[in-house]
Amino acid sequence: MKILIVDDERSIRNSLREILEFEKYKVEEAVDGEEALEKIKNTLYDLILCDIKMPKKDGIEVLEQGLMVTEAPFIMISGHGNIETAVDALKKGAYDYIEKPLDLNRLLVTVRNAMEKKDLVNETKILKKRVSNKYQMVGESEMINQVRDMINKVAPTDARVLITGPNGTGKELVARQLHEKSSRSKSPFIEVNCAAIPGELIESELFGHEKGSFTSAIKQRKGDFEQADGGTLFLDEIGDMSLSAQAKVLRALEESKITRIGGDKEIKVDVRVIAATNKDLRQEIEKGNFREDLYHRLSVILIKVPALKKRADDIPLLASHFITDISAGMGKKTPEFTEEALSELKNLPWTGNIRELRNVVERLTILCDEKITGKDVKQLAQPL
Repeated sequence: MKILIVDDERSIRNSLREILEFEKYKVEEAVDGEEALEKIKNTLYDLILCDIKMPKKDGIEVLEQGLMVTEAPFIMISGHGNIETAVDALKKGAYDYIEKPLDLNRLLVTVRNAMEKKDLVNETKILKKRVSNKYQMVGESEMINQVRDMINKVAPTDARVLITGPNGTGKELVARQLHEKSSRSKSPFIEVNCAAIPGELIESELFGHEKGSFTSAIKQRKGDFEQADGGTLFLDEIGDMSLSAQAKVLRALEESKITRIGGDKEIKVDVRVIAATNKDLRQEIEKGNFREDLYHRLSVILIKVPALKKRADDIPLLASHFITDISAGMGKKTPEFTEEALSELKNLPWTGNIRELRNVVERLTILCDEKITGKDVKQLAQPL
């Protein structure tokens, strides 16, 4: 961890250096504001301790200009301080403000807290980037560009969308893109896998319940409609939803109101509903398994996600994206695909679509060395 001390008093710099180096921090110094800014522009610091009253440029100027080029937290120090100065420094982005004479114990606590906050901010950025990469739409084929264009047109509206396509094609990714590109992007995105929840529990999951409404209802629970208020509710595999739950979803869409199980109070909800299925809902309607009126409510916009085999030209791009992401997660050097390997990948049937491709790439990343050959793909593309 590297810290920059900015102070025109040698005695202060020496005291701070001594205590910080004792705590195993690396320390550099600047004697005035101009030297500090020059160092901040050219060196990556983890923390900056900055005096306020200095020649050439004062600490507030260093703070304002420094924050334009560094994400390091600033702890401001002054022997001429008052409440107004402290408030001004904090408003302009300082992490904290300490008065001289310095209480070294308090200083060390503040330094540690600032470092911890910086680490948390960095970890959050990394996690956000990973999430962003996970839901990135990769490909340049005509079919995927048509899906991308549809998302860009539909996302800014509140229109309901029904996403269809085989398992593993990326229907959830389309739903998340619709949410992220909408005005609701800062509000919740709640996903419900209708196939994974038993029929007797799906209504409680969606609409919530009151305490005591059934045997295991030991406390009140808000349903997914309420949790998604102001945001987006993604009903995945909606073709597997029970007819009873379908009727209640239809009412919720028509009236923008829901009622918890065991309750009699109507609760207004503002939710954009996006649904997805791998089934042909027209056939399910004919079989009596799906309500036609709900189908028409959900399918204001239809987006069909193509099977991977129909966009085989995207396979090299997808494979490259996955291997980079997987290698980074493993902390290993990214292997390279040979042209023969990419050709072999394009020729596989991919019945499991993109989900299967990612699994295969992960297997190849783990088991292969710096280059992945056509022979590797032939041997490892199928489960061992």
